Parts: sequence; structure tokens; C-alpha cells
Amino acid sequence: MNDSLQARAPLYVRVDGDGPALLLLHGFTGSADSWDEVCPAWTATHRVIRPDLIGHGRSPAPKELERYRMDAAVRELLELLDGLGVHRFRLLGYSMGGRLALHLALAAPGRVERLILESATYGIADPAQRAARRAEDNQLAAWIETHGVDAFARRWAAHPLFATQGALPPARRERQARERRMHSAVGLANSLRGMGTGAQASLRDRLGELKMPVLLIAGEYDEKFTALAREMAALIPRAQLAIVPGAGHNVHLEQPQAFAERVSAFLAQERKERSIV
Repeated sequence: MNDSLQARAPLYVRVDGDGPALLLLHGFTGSADSWDEVCPAWTATHRVIRPDLIGHGRSPAPKELERYRMDAAVRELLELLDGLGVHRFRLLGYSMGGRLALHLALAAPGRVERLILESATYGIADPAQRAARRAEDNQLAAWIETHGVDAFARRWAAHPLFATQGALPPARRERQARERRMHSAVGLANSLRGMGTGAQASLRDRLGELKMPVLLIAGEYDEKFTALAREMAALIPRAQLAIVPGAGHNVHLEQPQAFAERVSAFLAQERKERSIV
């Protein structure tokens, strides 16, 4: 497939269940499959929409960097939802997908009914620190292109952020390893260049614009992101905070039942509010 055709190809998406729309955005090196263990908890009450984000899994991995910018990714998701006939939706994003979800909620606040951010950040406020992180992301992107996806998957699994995942059952670790290897080098590299933390503008000063209910989830062992979740909870008007015991960065992988139950309870609050009204 040539680049021009690939650039126009739609995102791969899985849709299950019936009811109000719930859009799930996976993290870096993830895919729609990342949600397999928790998704059944929501399909009885929601129409669950799970795309492979640009550069990941079965979605296009074009060479053009502009396709990977946050604003382009937001537009592509809104076009996907429009094509599915979805106007208003609930939104859940993890890590990179959480940052994208935050951008999406701020870009289309009238369409997002509830927002759930798992292990997410608003970006790096200090310009010098952001530039340093952007340089690190670019170096890692070049490393992926040089050494390939299999080598990167092994390197990424050894990142300190995921140290707590060493205690996972072997079958769950192997499933995640297979998922990390399913991507292309150009897709992962450009995701870092276009959607990495270093490329993202800080949204800290805009958190007060979020008027919808927001649930912030982090794992108790992930000190950096529990601190970020607490800070964001203080800045978002209708925020709720959930620190999940026994989990690190990837809460839905490490504690799937607790994660699914907490998200389900948050989503059910809307039904209760409507019944009261």
C-alpha cells in the first residue's frame, strides 16, 4: 500500500455492546486488545468503542508525522465517532491514551459526558523540561527505527514504570508481550515524535475548563502518577480520585477487577443522577 492510500485509511476499531457510547483509548504500544479483560464489564450497559490509535496495531502507520500530532489524532477520533453515528460519549484513556483523551475532552467538551483518566498527565509545564523530554523521545524513536519492534518491546518491558508487572501471571505477561510486538517501527517511532509527552503542550492551566464529571485513576505503587492524579483532582471542578491498591502504572492490567468495578460505579452515577432528576 502506498503512503497516500495508507494516509487515507481509517482507524481499525472494535465495537461491542449496546447503550450509551464508551470510547476507550489505549496507551503507547497498546491496542484495542489492551482492554479485553475489562471490556466485558461494560458491554452489558454500553456500546464500547475500541480503536487502535494511529501507528498502533491494525490501524495505519503512515510516514507523515502530521498524522500523529495530538490535534490530528483528535480530529480522526471525532470523524470515527461521526461515522459510527455517535455524538455524545463517555471517554476513558490510559497513559498516552489518557493524554489524548484530555485533549479530546477539551476540544469537544459538549460531546464528552464523562471522562476517565488512568495514569495520565496534563503534560510538562516547564518549557526546558519539555524540550529535554522531547529530545529523549526523539532519540528513542530513532532507536526503534534502527533496532526494530522486537528489540524495543524487550527494552520497553524493562522500563522502571512497569516493574510491578513482573508479579503478573505468566499468561498475562505473554499476552502483553505479543501485543507490544504487533506494531510497526515507523508507527511507534512517529507516535513518540507526534504524541509523546515531550511533544504535548501543557494543559495544566486548562483543567478548570473541564465541566463534566472526571474520574482520575492511578495505582498506589506508581508514585509519580498518583501525585499527578492528586494534583489534577484539585484543579478539575468535578473530579473524583481513585488510587487502586496493589497496582502500578497499568491499573487495568494489574488489577482488572478492581479497575472495572471502579469505572462501572463511576459510569452508573450518571444513571442515578438522571433518575433523581
